[in-house]
Parts: sequence; C-alpha cells; structure tokens
Amino acid sequence: MRQNIIAKARRIVVKVGTNALCDANGRLDPAIVSQLAQQIADARKRGVRVILVASGAVGAGIAELDLEGRPRLMSMVQATAAVGQGRLMQVFHDAFKPLGAKVAQVLLLRDDFEHRRRYLNIRNTLGALESLGVTPIINENDAVGGREITIGDNDVVAALLTNMMRADLLVLLSNVEGVIKDSKVVEVVEQLDENTRSLAVQKRSSLGTGGMGSKMSAANMVAMAGEPAVIASARMPGALTRILAGETVGTLFLPAKRRMSSRARWIAHASKPLGKIMVDEGAAKALVQDGRSLLPSGVTAVFGEFGRGDTVSIIDINGRQIARGLTNYSSADVDRIKRLKTTQIAKILGAKRADEVVHRNNLTLA
Repeated sequence: MRQNIIAKARRIVVKVGTNALCDANGRLDPAIVSQLAQQIADARKRGVRVILVASGAVGAGIAELDLEGRPRLMSMVQATAAVGQGRLMQVFHDAFKPLGAKVAQVLLLRDDFEHRRRYLNIRNTLGALESLGVTPIINENDAVGGREITIGDNDVVAALLTNMMRADLLVLLSNVEGVIKDSKVVEVVEQLDENTRSLAVQKRSSLGTGGMGSKMSAANMVAMAGEPAVIASARMPGALTRILAGETVGTLFLPAKRRMSSRARWIAHASKPLGKIMVDEGAAKALVQDGRSLLPSGVTAVFGEFGRGDTVSIIDINGRQIARGLTNYSSADVDRIKRLKTTQIAKILGAKRADEVVHRNNLTLA
C-alpha cells in the first residue's frame, strides 16, 4: 500500500525538528545534518524535489550563546533565534556543499500565508528555487515574529507549504518513531478522530515548540487536502530514503480520496477569517449536505468586521464552524440583507453584486 501511495511522489516537504538535529547538550549535530543532506541529495538524483523545513534556530542560538536553557522573555527568544539562524544555515550549507548541492534560506511568518498575494509570491519563489536546482530551507522567522503573529511551530509551516506547493508527500521527522499506541507504532491512520488524538503526548520537546499533537494536526491538514503524510524518527538510519522506497517506517496518514484545489487549500488552512456568519439549520444542511452556496435568506447573524473578498467562518446555530469562505459582501451589507431573498438585495443595497453571500466555488467545509 505504501509503495502505491508514496513511491510516485515527485515533490515532497520534509520537516525535521529541533531535538532531532541537536545532540544531548542542545547543540547542532553536524553528523545528523550531513546524514539528512545525503538522503535529500539522493532523493533529488532520483527526480524528487525536496523542500526542507528545519527547526533549530533558537536551539542553535542557545548553544552559541552558552545559555542554560530557552529564554522566557519573548525579546530574548527572538534575539537568540537571530543568533542561531546564521549558525543553522552554516551547518546546512557545509553539509550540502560536498554533495554538489546548493541551499537557500526562506524565513516566513503566519501572515505571509494569510495574505493571498504574499502566499502566491512564496509559491513562485520556491518554484524558481526548484528550477535552479536549489533546496529551499524554510523556518519560521522567530527573530521578528511576536506571539500574536507567529505560527507556533514548524509542523504547521510544513503542512501549509505542502498544501501551497501541492506536494505529493509530507514527512515529519522528529525524535519519536511515530504515533504510539500500547508501546507500538501505529502504522496507518485512516482518519484523525478523537481516539487517535488522545494518543498524542502533550509534552513538547525541551528545545522545540511542537509536540505529537501538532504533528498529528499538521499531518491531518495535509491528508484532508488529498496528500499522504508520514511521522517518523529522524534518528532511524536512512529514514527518509526508506520512507520514499515505500517501506513501513513511522505512521502513515492516508490521504482523502478527493484532492482539494489550490484555492480551496488556501481558504481552508492558510487564510485568516476576519468575521463569522451564523446560518440557520436549513442553510447549514444546504452547505454541508447539498453542496450549495450561502444565500442571504439563510443568514441569521453577523459577527466582526470584514470587507468584500475577505475570509469568514460560517457557523451553525450552536456556534460550531461548518465552513469557511470568501464573502461577496461586507459585514455591514450582510447584516442588512440577512434573512432576505436574493431579489430584495438591490432594493436594500442599491445594487446587487451577487446572489450569494458566499459562492460554493469560494467555500470549503470544515
């Protein structure tokens, strides 16, 4: 099964965690980086394009500054990341150079994904780097991102990039062998339900920001979009090579049968909802079960301020999000035309931009 799902992958995103790159003292381990670089170079020779998401800037900074542990003040974390980022890239550069491979650094923030134009710019830049034969090395820009705009961990970055680039596979390499149940690795996750989520270890690593919960969420984000994901140990010799060969390594998250479009991926996972639209039971059924657009007649309430073209959450009468979409009307206009028929829109607003508040083509289900 794995060979059928994975062996045909031609573009992959690989994320390696901080603890997986560092030794017991929290210092970057060049030997581990070199092993990873060799596997990536081998994959590229076989025609597989690789985008690498590498944590470790803060950990590298801690070691470089000889700190006792991760700082608590955000400004000190940012400063430590700024020191460590250069060291991190130096180690990767030195590991890839003997293999005749070149690397590039790309630092991102959450709002780079949320804004459609920047989102497309990132995609174009990564595509250009691939055409040059360069391996992009991505990291969250910890040096300038505050708590309110940082993504939180590179597992999410990797998932967002996988969806952005429509990569064929996401590989999350860490210091654990995969999802563990009863002391054994769960080989396959068909659907991330509550029982599977309960297997996540809540404690994060000492240097990193993500735990098994974030890895499972990231893998599920990709699987929902229609691509497979694997969580495995970076310490296993040849882990990436073995995964790409279709061997039973780590935990495989099976992809949904239907692949999301690029636009739907951005709406569902990257864009930031600026408000909420509550709908009645009839409209909820039309959206979820019948695949219909959202009409004014089904809207019962509007929350927040948003403009035409912004992303909004669509919630049911219990406040549960059932969909996200791009609205054709501002929050003020939606509030004025809620519960009305489409034939009444022009009379109330002076003009009718569209029959739908959110068109089905600009909507994704939660």
